[in-house]
Amino acid sequence: MGRFAVELKLANSADAVLVHRGLLAPDQVRQTEIRGVVDTGAVRLVIPEHVATELGVREVDEIQVRYADGRIATRKLVTDVLVELLGREATFRASVEPDRDSALIGAIVLEDLDLLVDCTTERLRPRDPNHIISEIE
Repeated sequence: MGRFAVELKLANSADAVLVHRGLLAPDQVRQTEIRGVVDTGAVRLVIPEHVATELGVREVDEIQVRYADGRIATRKLVTDVLVELLGREATFRASVEPDRDSALIGAIVLEDLDLLVDCTTERLRPRDPNHIISEIE
């Protein structure tokens, strides 16, 4: 299991869609840059509550989360979180953590953006620098 920090950009993907449709100015997209902790043992994206509020992302459900120490808690699940990392972007759902200062980047984000984790150098790198590769059987 590896853990290290990277910088990433988060935005409200619904705002980005409005920009694409010409209904919102690009400078009005709610977005932020934040430190993210890459954790190969985590599953999904986790964002701080203050970031979810700042982005104005929509709550869609509540989920159960289990911490490394075995504790279980109920957290908000939000949608429309646009992640930009190493020049790649995709939209994800995220669990919201009230007392967190950084994002947590789990396996779903890494797989979808086709990023490989190098725990020795504590870096992420694209599997192919030119495009995302999708495995199909």
